[in-house]
Amino acid sequence: MGHVFQFLKKSKKSKARVSRLKTAHGVVNLPNFMPIATRAAVKNLTSEELEEIGSEIILSNTYHLFLRPGVEIIKGAGGLHQFMNWPGPILTDSGGYQIFSLSKWRKIKAEGVEFSSMLDGKKFLLTPEKAIEIQKDLGSDIMMALDVCPAGKGSYEEIKKAGETTTAWAKRANKVKKGTGQMLFGIVQGGIYPDLREKSAREITSCGFDGYALGGFFVGEEEKNSWPAIKKTISFLPPLKPRYLMGAGKPEQILKAVKEGVDLFDCVIPTRNARHGLLYVFKNNQQIKGKFYEEVHITNSKYAGDFRPLDKHCHCYTCQKFTRAYLRHLFMSQEVLALRLATIHNLYFYLSLMRRIRENIKSGNL
Repeated sequence: MGHVFQFLKKSKKSKARVSRLKTAHGVVNLPNFMPIATRAAVKNLTSEELEEIGSEIILSNTYHLFLRPGVEIIKGAGGLHQFMNWPGPILTDSGGYQIFSLSKWRKIKAEGVEFSSMLDGKKFLLTPEKAIEIQKDLGSDIMMALDVCPAGKGSYEEIKKAGETTTAWAKRANKVKKGTGQMLFGIVQGGIYPDLREKSAREITSCGFDGYALGGFFVGEEEKNSWPAIKKTISFLPPLKPRYLMGAGKPEQILKAVKEGVDLFDCVIPTRNARHGLLYVFKNNQQIKGKFYEEVHITNSKYAGDFRPLDKHCHCYTCQKFTRAYLRHLFMSQEVLALRLATIHNLYFYLSLMRRIRENIKSGNL
């Protein structure tokens, strides 16, 4: 089955749009959110539970899977889908974010990036071509081209150089993509600088990728400076290709980005915050306006005798079966079940948010 991007509806109130992305492992309704399965697992959940809460696509990481368990083992299992028993679409990040997050462990060269392994210190070279070959072996539905993700507060010259390297690497990645039926997305860099964003967007879109990601946002820059650059970047992206804003994860950020025309998101926020007892609850059963949700810090003593569900309108397993008092007890007792139940709820909240967003665009309310 070939991949197809089907544009369905554009809002009359904003640049928000509803579309469908057909992949080898199923259809993704856009806008959508990808739970993070960095090392072939969403922390604390099984693949079946991900299906039950409505996940349509997940994200795994090329760099981490290359280190452990290694590509040969995953290839031997029949690919990443079989290895982790996940039937739906998978997007694999290229390792570009690790250039930012593991800056002490790497050296950027023209041919690629030299990493010192986090596991044993051994050096290895990750080239644009190597990143694609690894992702081919993983068998993901969407591959990402290797990019240089600079720190948000980097200098103009540093961010300019990162963009130039990203373009050079994108062209090289595109040459070795053929023959798999997998999609390949290019990544636009340029920091908060409008001229660098335009330059990068023009260069990356000229490669003719299957979709485009906005990289280098929410990596240390002031958020007020991010949005003009996001708008600028989107204005140079083709409308009939999917758009993916990497790393934007607060609910209000997602809503704001959807209104600018973004289709796909990923972030560790819902799962990470779940593990720390920070849970999300809709304020209203239907609307997504203003501050449309509240944060519940479940370890707060006021929940000790609160026998209501976390969210009476939520249909997730956690809210259907357990009370706030019980959830608080689990966290205070350091029971592993606390992490599982909190993760189920937070991801259900995020996926419910995406469903509401799609419904609101369709009905003309967003």
